[in-house]
Amino acid sequence: MKLYDTHAHLTDEAYREGMDNRLTQWRLAGLVAINVVGFDAATSGQACRLAESYPDFLFATVGIQPNSAAQAAADDWSRIGRLARHPSVRAIGETGLDRYWKDTPWDVQQDYFQRHIELASEERLPLVIHMRECGQEIVDQLRPHAAKGPIRGVMHSYSGDWDVCRQCLDLGLMISFAGMLTFKKSDELRQVAAKVPADRLLVETDSPYLSPEPFRGKRPNDPARVALTLRCLAETRGVAPEELAEVTAANGFRLFAREHT
Repeated sequence: MKLYDTHAHLTDEAYREGMDNRLTQWRLAGLVAINVVGFDAATSGQACRLAESYPDFLFATVGIQPNSAAQAAADDWSRIGRLARHPSVRAIGETGLDRYWKDTPWDVQQDYFQRHIELASEERLPLVIHMRECGQEIVDQLRPHAAKGPIRGVMHSYSGDWDVCRQCLDLGLMISFAGMLTFKKSDELRQVAAKVPADRLLVETDSPYLSPEPFRGKRPNDPARVALTLRCLAETRGVAPEELAEVTAANGFRLFAREHT
């Protein structure tokens, strides 16, 4: 299968050793691309360096995740702005909002989300959006920006209901599913995944987190396991895994194409 893991935190120390061997294994497993996602200024810089070392296979995403925003230094946002112009960068994020963790005050989260939205628009890059227990709030903050046209981006590791998903689709966003889709109690999420138009679907691992069944709860997750989520998604939708792999990989390359350098 042709697989594109659109969200992995390969800057995590779990992957620090033996990257050349890991990439060989991931290619043999069918992976054709992996997005290396930063969650603060430091990991965003690391993502750029890693992607620069493995061009045409690893691509960087730069941003300050909502749970990291409270710890951001005064010059961290300007660093993100500079990194956004790095040739290996294909998206801005991860960004978004989070009601589950209380690491960052709500107004600070909203401020940083707004900064990412504006930066993505300026740099003509897609947004990678983190959502936890606040899907409607994210939609509400994005909606004014859709007046200029569809919003280019993805709701990563989607875990919300169909109503919020439908609103995200109406805004122009793609929907990405991770290992949670495979969990035994995720029937409602699978029902959502069955309804998403094929040209809006992506898959990811969110490595080193969210290992799919039968590896649930075991870390580190591995980009090769995106095949397990893809197979679950294909079964949910009643299509061949090979066919859906082609579709989701093509969607990934279309969304994360660099429009300018």
